[in-house]
Amino acid sequence: MTQPTLFSFIFFLTNLLVSGKHIPTTLQGPFHPITIHFDPSLRRGSDDIPMDDPRLKKNVTSMFPEQIALALSTPTSMWVSWVTGDAQIGPNVTALDPTSVASEVWYGKESGKYSSKKRGNATVYSQLYPFEGLFNYTSAIIHHVRIDGLEPETKYYYRCGDSSLPAMSEEHVFETLPLPAQNSYPRRITVIGDLGLTRNSSTTIDHLSKNDPSLILMVGDLTYANQYLTTGGKGVPCFSCAFPDAPIRETYQPRWDGWGRFMEPLVSRVPMMVIEGNHEIEPQAAGITFKSYLTRFAVPAKESGSNSNFFYSFDAGGVHFIMLGAYVDYNSTGENGAQYAWLKEDLLKVDRTVTPWLVAAWHPPWYNSYSSHYQEFECMRQEMEQLLYHYGVDIVFSGHVHAYERMNRVYNYTLDACGPIYITVGDGGNIEKVDVDHADEPGKCPSQGDNMPEIGGVCHLNFSSGPAKGNFCWDRQPEWSAYRESSFGHGILEVLNSTYALWSWHRNQDTYKEDSPGDQIYIVRQPDICSPSTSLKVISHFNIYSH
Repeated sequence: MTQPTLFSFIFFLTNLLVSGKHIPTTLQGPFHPITIHFDPSLRRGSDDIPMDDPRLKKNVTSMFPEQIALALSTPTSMWVSWVTGDAQIGPNVTALDPTSVASEVWYGKESGKYSSKKRGNATVYSQLYPFEGLFNYTSAIIHHVRIDGLEPETKYYYRCGDSSLPAMSEEHVFETLPLPAQNSYPRRITVIGDLGLTRNSSTTIDHLSKNDPSLILMVGDLTYANQYLTTGGKGVPCFSCAFPDAPIRETYQPRWDGWGRFMEPLVSRVPMMVIEGNHEIEPQAAGITFKSYLTRFAVPAKESGSNSNFFYSFDAGGVHFIMLGAYVDYNSTGENGAQYAWLKEDLLKVDRTVTPWLVAAWHPPWYNSYSSHYQEFECMRQEMEQLLYHYGVDIVFSGHVHAYERMNRVYNYTLDACGPIYITVGDGGNIEKVDVDHADEPGKCPSQGDNMPEIGGVCHLNFSSGPAKGNFCWDRQPEWSAYRESSFGHGILEVLNSTYALWSWHRNQDTYKEDSPGDQIYIVRQPDICSPSTSLKVISHFNIYSH
């Protein structure tokens, strides 16, 4: 037994003795599939929070900052973003001048004493619909300032705004993460997807906040502003069902502003890293897409060598995160293979002696046993899975499916001890309601013409081996699906050392129960047998149905 393995084993035994409860580890897998069916006493969804709710209404005056948010830039720098002024919506709108107000951040290590000041950039965007009866929108002024020279694991106090007006925010505070190192990790990383702005979303954020995260991973589908007409009114679970005659997939952009205010108490103190989902596409005339997402969020694209905010990477202590875009080109060949080329180069640069953990995230899952979005992004899997597997990605987070599912270690639909742990957390609470149907249940297998991606190709396939050979769907829960449950919630990743991480998924209905996660497991890395530096991995294939 190698020294790191021995250390991890001793750590695991000690933790078991101290906690007094048994939490399984991935070393004990693969696990027999478990399904927790939807509890009929719960509602499958809830209405959106109205715009006149105090949490969504603008509560600052003039050009004072609101919708303040943080995002990681580098291990020693942070993005601070906010909004000033008033957005406009109506038949005719006029964009604000972003140069009319400065973008400043004052910050320091003592409350009220700001030893550093930085300036940044401001911009606006418009969402235009040249159709009769539709409203147009132009945003308030959106600011992004990069503050640097930050020390690790240090509390910083800051204010943002324009000191010449004067219009500076109240003081906010955040704590920096540890520097990349083999035994240095963020305290607690929250993972959420498909959040929206419903009563269920509010429960998710309340529950998440009580778990005191140091970093938030948001895996797409943020506001669901595209569940509305441009004139507002009531949001709907199915846009095409409610508005079959709409000339375009409309959006009500003020929902973005309401969402920014709703999230500010959390993300003004905890950095949030986002990736786009299909609800961020938001098409306009002339083929313009993703305008809200691209303008409102600062991400470390340039810092990580990416030429696009659709895909990027960053370090958080000893974890290297890769955020991939499913709604831009992901092909490995051709003129438009920029994302794949960037991914390959980024993976080559990862030093596993500094950042042992390698975590990837994108919006739609590759492994999914629910009827909703079944095999929808099979093309992306076929293009990218081999590369991620070769470099030893440990965990993959996705959303899109409005339920929870954790996989056994898998590669190319085969149980594999060196494959990643894929986890779907598209259960944040949005207006489209929780998914409850499984593709392996009688009458629930989608047709090959269902689940077409909004952007990208279609590669639906029948399985070529295993119990589902020759079929599009399994007739039982697939062996690679370890645990699935239809419930809203969020996840917490606590990386304990270079080989052990504790994953906990919390149901919303368990908000007021102490220490009662719905699913919990230690994810264990085995670099001695799954090292990407070796030309041939020591691979174990399993068939749990042969027992």
